[in-house]
Amino acid sequence: MREIQFPYGRGHLTCALEEERLNDVLLSGVESYVPEHDQQELVRLALENPVGQPRLSKLAEGKKNIVVITSDHTRPVPSKITLPLLLEEIRRGAPQADVTILVATGCHRSMTEAEQLDKFGEEVCRREKIVVHDCDDAENLTDIGQLPSGGRCIVNRLAVEADLLVAEGFIEPHFFAGFSGGRKAVLPGVAGRATVLENHCSRHIAHEKARTGILEGNPIHEDMLEAANMCGVDYSVNIVMNQEYKVAGIFSGELQESHEAAAAFLKGFCMVELPAKPDIYVVCPGHPLNIDMYQGVKPLIALHRLADENTTVILYGDFNEGINAPDFIEPFRAYPDLEELKEYVWSHYEIQMDHIVPIREILKKKTRVMVVSENVSKEDLAAMHMEKYDTLQEAIDTA
Repeated sequence: MREIQFPYGRGHLTCALEEERLNDVLLSGVESYVPEHDQQELVRLALENPVGQPRLSKLAEGKKNIVVITSDHTRPVPSKITLPLLLEEIRRGAPQADVTILVATGCHRSMTEAEQLDKFGEEVCRREKIVVHDCDDAENLTDIGQLPSGGRCIVNRLAVEADLLVAEGFIEPHFFAGFSGGRKAVLPGVAGRATVLENHCSRHIAHEKARTGILEGNPIHEDMLEAANMCGVDYSVNIVMNQEYKVAGIFSGELQESHEAAAAFLKGFCMVELPAKPDIYVVCPGHPLNIDMYQGVKPLIALHRLADENTTVILYGDFNEGINAPDFIEPFRAYPDLEELKEYVWSHYEIQMDHIVPIREILKKKTRVMVVSENVSKEDLAAMHMEKYDTLQEAIDTA
């Protein structure tokens, strides 16, 4: 028997598997990548050597109103490390500037004070002005034009009115945006709900180019990039992280160039060969995507091109906030027939339905999906055509 450690919550759980049944353990190459410098030094070097742009301190000279967009609690950006160094670099050029940290929540719920403290650290929370974006706060949103797809670009007024706009975020493969990071700080990060809905709509998600690792010709990426350009992002920081959520690489500078450099770096680590097509996949989201099942289904979505009627997928996670997305679960409850579900989603689209589009494709192939989580009910999983198991070992043994 071989014991395998799986991430669970902020810790791990262990499961035993007969060696001859194990096809492979697929890991990102970033896990074994050892950078030449520690995390702080990697950030400093990136700030000293920006891509396609002068140093941030130079850009900051003479600026009075500076906004730094950063990610919320659902994204593992190491802001305790990056923000102090970013702010130091900004104030080297503009020591008297008014600096606001704008938290990019997209359409997520607001961050609590405890989550801000955990994410940004006591020093930043005590000394800096932090504003959490609200996609439904009409008074603090402004329409700045039309996007390539035809949707309106409605974004947070603070970002538009800044005379220097900086955005930080981490970059990973994304199932419909190609890669996260870069331009996503604006759309969906600090955009209005209507703009996010149009960008993430089922029509776009179903587009043949809206796929993991694809940027060119991807309508979702193109709208995101244009929104960031319209908003006036002056400087972007893209962080590549390893499995321990430590900085493995960082690319800063001009919005598009730094993002493409980070994507090229990452792509070399996150593509693997399957030695043989397995019957059973065991997948997990890891922290912080395992905060709820809405975020936690992303590893399942990653398999939607590989899964078929002969495949079983075991998805596990603590999902301590449950499903946490009414617009994700309610259509499944109301429309158990998958064709009726598709018609409803396409005609009544809401933002949390974005994950339904690829999951429906998996279910339509008659892929068996087992879920291991103590915080999602058997009834809700049955509505999603999935099975509930109490332990990972039980699910693996049954499969």
